[in-house]
Amino acid sequence: MARRRLAESEYRCWRAGESKPSAPNREHQSMIRPSFTLAALLLTVATTLPATAQERTVRILSGASAGGSSDFATRLLADALGPILGVRVVVENRTGVNGIVAAQETARSAPDGSTTFVCPMSTMSITPQLVGANLPIDPGTELLPIANVALSSYGFVVAANGPYRSVQDVLVAARARPGQVSFASAGVGSAQHLQGELLKQKTGVEMVHVPYRGASPAIVDILGGRADFMITNMADVTRQVQDGALRLLAISDEEPFPLFPDVPPLSRLIPGFNVVGWFALCGQKAMTPELVDRLEAAVGRAMTDPSLVRRMAEGGLTPRFEDRATITQRLAADRALWLNVIRAVNLRASY
Repeated sequence: MARRRLAESEYRCWRAGESKPSAPNREHQSMIRPSFTLAALLLTVATTLPATAQERTVRILSGASAGGSSDFATRLLADALGPILGVRVVVENRTGVNGIVAAQETARSAPDGSTTFVCPMSTMSITPQLVGANLPIDPGTELLPIANVALSSYGFVVAANGPYRSVQDVLVAARARPGQVSFASAGVGSAQHLQGELLKQKTGVEMVHVPYRGASPAIVDILGGRADFMITNMADVTRQVQDGALRLLAISDEEPFPLFPDVPPLSRLIPGFNVVGWFALCGQKAMTPELVDRLEAAVGRAMTDPSLVRRMAEGGLTPRFEDRATITQRLAADRALWLNVIRAVNLRASY
């Protein structure tokens, strides 16, 4: 115990630019609180490693490749958290199975705050619930949501040079030509795919699903007229809408999208259609309540950074801090929504 207190005291003095105490004494001990800070925890772990490995570093895993909306949110959060936690925060990409690879590595890591994961709605709510999914982990039940970082609105987009001027135009065409109007997605079981299936359920209109290997090639085919429409992350299409290449017909959730406040919600035409994506910081279930509280508070503080807020908004995300209770409720509601859609169409996993 004396050694642990000395390590924490030395760390505090080092941060303040003071000399290290030579031995624990009553004055130092009286100044030390009994609970660890995250930085002190990391220092304690570091003292067991070789000197070359004693870097005060935490990792935030991204389950997406660089450039995607999930990776974008992760890197902005990491940049803001470093100064708040007083440690070096690095982002590591662990791609595969829509974030499951990153989720599994997080779950198997020590519950000391050194490894966390920015978990997207689809990884937590959709992927593990697909029929026949043979996965090593269900992140929606085996990871702990700590705090939400951003919301991701989905936009109903068509080619600007195409025939559709409204969502109603698309539905009229689909009714007139059953099974010929198509919607693109980033792959089977993706959030884009599930929203197309939800649209079919709520309208009773038959449409063809065309899956792609990611949002980018799907958008290329929308622009080329090889697919009719797509409901996808606004972060994926904001630039093309602003440039006039894509026409944004509706927003999937009921909250106006800041960059396009006049675009109507899809629920105005299709009651009950209210979908919003999110990106939350998640960790291990075995984290202590004190550590979870500190990480939650750190995320809350990071989300007050004007630079982070501005950059997220410019990238098509809606900065939104939500505490542990709120994001846990959101997760439960989304799992129920998507499980109903998955069961209705018997959507099977491809892995």
